[in-house]
Amino acid sequence: MTRAIQALSLRRRFLLSAFCLSVASAVVAAPALARGPDGIADVAEKVIDAVVNISTTQKVEAKSGEGRRVIPQLPPGSPFEEFFDDFFKNRRGGKSDGLQTHKTNSLGSGFIVDAAGIVVTNNHVIADSDEINVILNDGTKVKAETVGVDKKTDLAVLKFKPPHPLTAVKFGDSDKLRLGEWVIAIGNPFSLGGSVSAGIVSARNRDINNGPYDSYIQTDAAINRGNSGGPLFNLEGEVVGVNTLIISPSGGSIGIGFAVPSKTVAGVVDQLRKFGELRRGWLGVRIQQVTDEIADSLNIKPARGALVAGVEDKGPAKPAGIEPGDVVIAFDGKDIKEPKDLSRMVADTAVGKTVSVVVIRKGKEETKKVTLGRLDDSDKAIPVSIKTKPEDDDKPVTQKALGLDLATLSKDLRARYKIKDNVKGVIITEVEADSDAAEKRLSAGDVVVEVAQEAVNSASDIRKRIDQLKKDGKKAVLLMVSNGAGELRFVALSLK
Repeated sequence: MTRAIQALSLRRRFLLSAFCLSVASAVVAAPALARGPDGIADVAEKVIDAVVNISTTQKVEAKSGEGRRVIPQLPPGSPFEEFFDDFFKNRRGGKSDGLQTHKTNSLGSGFIVDAAGIVVTNNHVIADSDEINVILNDGTKVKAETVGVDKKTDLAVLKFKPPHPLTAVKFGDSDKLRLGEWVIAIGNPFSLGGSVSAGIVSARNRDINNGPYDSYIQTDAAINRGNSGGPLFNLEGEVVGVNTLIISPSGGSIGIGFAVPSKTVAGVVDQLRKFGELRRGWLGVRIQQVTDEIADSLNIKPARGALVAGVEDKGPAKPAGIEPGDVVIAFDGKDIKEPKDLSRMVADTAVGKTVSVVVIRKGKEETKKVTLGRLDDSDKAIPVSIKTKPEDDDKPVTQKALGLDLATLSKDLRARYKIKDNVKGVIITEVEADSDAAEKRLSAGDVVVEVAQEAVNSASDIRKRIDQLKKDGKKAVLLMVSNGAGELRFVALSLK
């Protein structure tokens, strides 16, 4: 009996020792796993000589009171007045209250993509600079000049004369990145050049409303001030992104950084090197989101695509037969899930290329052939074409529908609400405060151009269309609405 107990006791001790050993092993192993894969050091050693610091100098004019020196203000008749006038004013040409020039310096990061001396960085790193210097990893400082910049993607290409053979890096395929994949950031945070940090891909195709072509890689690799323009590498040593932005209440890294994907960067860099500017494709339409309500009213399931709200009169889409109310669901063989997809795809497509555009019009798919034009990057407004019936010359008739007071357009109403002559339809004169229309931001002065993709000329036209849609069992109605300048948008209102 005693031997059995002793044997059992020994067995328990053995199991306990084995358990403790396994726990200890886990504790030891945990920090090793936290460091990430062993390949990080090899990648850093391989590519670090291709990462550079960017130093810029800018001349800034400031009033005398805003500069580094402040001229003392002495009372009239002070015995020191003559001394201070000689020391401060006369040495500055007697302009004590004029503009003074001083230099400001800033630092960022970049990387070499061609051993001939071609560097990629962020536009905001070099913007408005008077002098740009590239500092190589060995400390060599070389003057650089700008090849071209693209403000929309915040990218810039520089060139300099190599003082010795250089190391260059290649672009990888950012489309192949997976969530949780390890990436490496190298740059010049807080002027600490050659700093390496590692993390994972937290998200892809992130839209943070920073620009029209947002599709950022989000990473938790430490990125701080000075990392801007630096590369984000995969474990193959390929550049998969350019570190551009961070979200931080303190200014330091909190693990939310954003990089422009290499697919975008490579195309921009190629065009800047060839042309010194960006030549983006242009479709010539204004687009908006296809909400669930709009999708339901157009019989599109599931909600997807980009709704065409307006067509440029002289744009490529018009002769191809694309019209307001069409929903673009595919472009050049690729599906369009939301408006941003279409914007990016069109911009990335070569000017002059003929592509297939698949649209849904009144519930049916149609394919249009469009030869893309070149986008004008200026911020001027885009005029749109509106197809309607001739204006009704009868006296205005006011009716209520959908929480709206509606009236046929007249000369008096055009003058009162500043409606252009080319805008045709039915004007909204009042919106009920608690209505669905108010929630969708319709307001007095907006003009209803179409109801359920049919043109309307009078308040009675709208009333008839709504009554018919209710009889057909529709839950919502799609309105094409114009502002006074002729800019269109679509709004879906509930028929309940």
